[in-house]
Amino acid sequence: MVELALLVVGCALATYLWRGLGMLVSGRVRIDSEFFVWAGCVAYALIAGLAARILLLPTGTLAATPLPERLIACAIALIIYFVFRRNLLAGIAAGFVALVTLVAIR
Repeated sequence: MVELALLVVGCALATYLWRGLGMLVSGRVRIDSEFFVWAGCVAYALIAGLAARILLLPTGTLAATPLPERLIACAIALIIYFVFRRNLLAGIAAGFVALVTLVAIR
């Protein structure tokens, strides 16, 4: 039981150490710097890569669905996302409903 308590305390210290350092440094960091622009681009690229991998090379249950159905559902999701003024919830819901419907009518 002592080992578990030490593990929890160690994890909490590690987490809060980085949060505290972030608070100390945050006042000196410019969010419009080239580094933050680069970091934002890298984050978007990672998300796009993961989304493409899930769409084109899925694993598990999604792998059982044909590629055209996944592409159609993705296109519907994107259209609804932009029609509803970049509403992420509407786009995700539309893509989900489209994929379920396409699989059901197959």
